[in-house]
Amino acid sequence: MSNPIKTKVFKSGNSLAVRLPKSLGAVEGMEMVVREARGTFTFEPADAQPKLIDLTGIAGSMPWLKPLPREDFDDAPRDWHLLVTPDAG
Repeated sequence: MSNPIKTKVFKSGNSLAVRLPKSLGAVEGMEMVVREARGTFTFEPADAQPKLIDLTGIAGSMPWLKPLPREDFDDAPRDWHLLVTPDAG
């Protein structure tokens, strides 16, 4: 366990904020989970969400790559008349 660090709560806009010293390893934009239990606050890093890769910017940069045909989406004829129920009248 590390040594306790004393800091102050200050106002930031309409919210309250706590300054975390750089030595703790927090970086700007890092999401934190804050819990309160009987007047004691705990801060911990939020679980990192897996980053998605955006490939839209490279779509035309590789003309030798061609999209694969989507054979799994063949639309077979359906018997739509089986969905109609006779009037119960």
